[in-house]
Amino acid sequence: MPLINIQMIKGRTLEQKRKLIETVTKAVCDSVNVSPEKVRIVITDLELENYSISGKLAIDKDN
Repeated sequence: MPLINIQMIKGRTLEQKRKLIETVTKAVCDSVNVSPEKVRIVITDLELENYSISGKLAIDKDN
């Protein structure tokens, strides 16, 4: 049973998450020949204060 973890910066809509789940599920099914019922996906929304880029918190990064 494939278990997929997706971490991304918070801010996506519910509809975007639905589309992501559908797309990833199909890709996993096609790639490893399993049925959609076997695929598990966990989405973790990251706050900018809990994510860093190049040694700096993303919340502090210059735009």
